Amino acid sequence: MVKVSTPVRWALRLLAVGYVFFLVAWPVGMLVRRTFEGGLENLTDALTDEDVISALMLTAQVAGIAVLINLVFGLTISILLVRYEFPGKRLLSAMIDVPLSVSPVVVGLALVLVYNGRDGWFGQGLEEGGIQVIFATPGLVLATCFVALPLVIREVVPTLAEIGDEQEQAARSLGANAPQTFWRITLPSIKWALVYGVVLSLARSVGEFGAVKVVSNNVSGKTQTATLMVEEKYQNFAQGSAYAIAFLLVMVCIACLIVVAVLRPKDEN
Repeated sequence: MVKVSTPVRWALRLLAVGYVFFLVAWPVGMLVRRTFEGGLENLTDALTDEDVISALMLTAQVAGIAVLINLVFGLTISILLVRYEFPGKRLLSAMIDVPLSVSPVVVGLALVLVYNGRDGWFGQGLEEGGIQVIFATPGLVLATCFVALPLVIREVVPTLAEIGDEQEQAARSLGANAPQTFWRITLPSIKWALVYGVVLSLARSVGEFGAVKVVSNNVSGKTQTATLMVEEKYQNFAQGSAYAIAFLLVMVCIACLIVVAVLRPKDEN
C-alpha cells in the first residue's frame, strides 16, 4: 500500500467530494429547490394532471416488465457465463456490454428497423398477427430491456465467480437435483448481488429517454412515458410540472437505493 502525506490525502478527498458535488449533488439540489420554490403547488398540479398520471403509470408498467425480463434472462446468462464453457463465450460476454457503449438513440433506431410494421424485418409479420411493437408498449419494453440488460449480469457474474461451485458440487454429490441446488445453494449466495442489480436496472429503466423516444410516437395517454412528459412540459413552458415529474423519478431511484442499503446486512457490504 502506497503511503501519502496528509495534505495529499485531504486534497484527494476534496477533489472527489467536489467532483460528486458539482456533477450530482448540485444539479439534483437545484431540481429539488425549483420543485418546491412555490410550496407544493408544482407537485399537486402534476399529480392532478391525468396525462401526467397516465405517463407515470406507463413508466411503472414498462419498467416493471423490463426489470422482470432482465432479472430472468440476466440470471440465466450469468450462470451460463460463469459455470459453463462453450464456443462464443467471450463474444457473448462482450455483446452484453454493447448497451453501455452504444447511444440509446441508436438502439431505438435499430429496433425500428427490425420491428417497424411497414418495412421492418419482423414488424410486418407481427402486425399481421395482431401484435404491434413499434409505437406501442412492446416497443417501449424492448427498448428499456436493451439499455438495462447489462446491469443485473455485471452484478451477479463477479459474485458467482467469487463463491465458486464447491458447495453446488457438494449438494449434487448428496443427491440434490438442479432446481434444489439453485434454490438452496446458488440463489442465497448471490441474493444481494441480484437485488442490487435489480435496483440498478429499475433506476435505469425508469429514467430511460433516448431509446424510448425513438420507438414511441409520444402520444399522451398511450405511449408517452414520464421522461417524455418532462420534455414536453419543459418545452411548453410548464417548467413547474416538468420539475415535479423529474423530482418524482429521482425520488423513486433514491428510495430504491436507500431500501437496499437499509435491508442489506453489514457483513454483505
